[in-house]
Amino acid sequence: MTLGILGVISVGLADAYFLGRVGQAELAAVGFIYPVTVAVTSLSIGLSAGANAALSQALGRGDDDSAAARLSLHALGLGAVLGVLVGLALWLGQKPLFALIGAGEQVLPEIGAYVVWWAASFPFLVLSMLVGAIFRARGDGVTASVIMVSQASVNIILDPLLIFGLGPFPEMSTGGAGLATFLVRVAATAGGLFWAWRQGHLTGCRDPLKRVPQNLWTIGAVGLPAAFSNSVNPAGMAMVTAAVATLGDAAVAGFGAATRVQTLALVPMLALSSGIGPVVGQNWGADRRDRARGAVRATFLMCAGYGAAIGAVLLLFGGPIASAIASGEEDAAFATTYLRIVGLSLFGYGMVVTANAAMNARSKAVWSMGLSLARIFALYLPLAWLLVGPFGFTGVSAAAAAANVAAAVAALWAVTRTGLSPLGTSDRSVSAVVASPGE
Repeated sequence: MTLGILGVISVGLADAYFLGRVGQAELAAVGFIYPVTVAVTSLSIGLSAGANAALSQALGRGDDDSAAARLSLHALGLGAVLGVLVGLALWLGQKPLFALIGAGEQVLPEIGAYVVWWAASFPFLVLSMLVGAIFRARGDGVTASVIMVSQASVNIILDPLLIFGLGPFPEMSTGGAGLATFLVRVAATAGGLFWAWRQGHLTGCRDPLKRVPQNLWTIGAVGLPAAFSNSVNPAGMAMVTAAVATLGDAAVAGFGAATRVQTLALVPMLALSSGIGPVVGQNWGADRRDRARGAVRATFLMCAGYGAAIGAVLLLFGGPIASAIASGEEDAAFATTYLRIVGLSLFGYGMVVTANAAMNARSKAVWSMGLSLARIFALYLPLAWLLVGPFGFTGVSAAAAAANVAAAVAALWAVTRTGLSPLGTSDRSVSAVVASPGE
């Protein structure tokens, strides 16, 4: 999953790189498009979390193949309907939406050329992520990763061909980047569905319309709060950026450079959050709460170990890393400050995202939503605005670090309250032993 997430991130970087070679308006269009598409993509992430929770618990309970296939088909049907509706809404509302966030007349046509294809591809993005969730719920992270990496690789290959019009391809500029995304999402969805069918994950379903309301409720009860949780972070970061903007353009540039490095540094912990979901879900469904708690303990320890290592790297080498990606000395200095201070607290962010995934997997998505909201709106955002005045950019960085550490403590409290305490592994029942014949 680390490879898969890196692949997804690389597509955005490739779009920006190639369109930056075309012109300023094209590059600016990507800047406006990115936060909107990240927020909209939260729906697909949430639905995949809901499908993973419902399916992994069903497999852990020992539900028959027909029930598991039915649940998977219902998740795909829900994803297709919501994907079409959201994609259509984005396409219809693109002009007022992007004008509202500051896109000018020169940039709006470039945004429109990209968004028409991105909106059309959104249902396929939702379906491909749900297919990945179907495989992950069964403990198969490799197939899910192959889908993500293949999709990203082909997208990056198609980008320059369609943007610049190389060989037999037409020159489409920003629209070419959007078309590349559309084509690879359609292909990835088709390939993923075919492989899921070949593996028997979507076949053998008796009475496909049975339990439709119950299954949709089960998926939505986790998926919708999880979608909201995932949209909280980009919204909060936009508000923090407004605080940074009071310090000038160099501070904003340095903040942007530092958060891009932070995103890459967090990838292993984001991948870990993808891995813990099926483990907790299956064992919770099998009434093996001791193993679910042990999984939470293991991930928290891995977050602590990796967080210490990456914090040390950023403390020692934050300056050279910042200088390599920043556009000038002033913004590099801001980025260095952020990386050295916040890097030491990244373990806390890792604990939050893995705790959220664990709670989602055992159908406690409202708790994970509350944890995400508290980190951003009760800690990070107010602290950033409170400290930016007296302490400048150092105050904003300290706010981020304090929010991460405090949220880690809150995550420990939340998993304990939802039965996933990493400190307790005692209740193992006879039925749970029967449900785990491999042990």
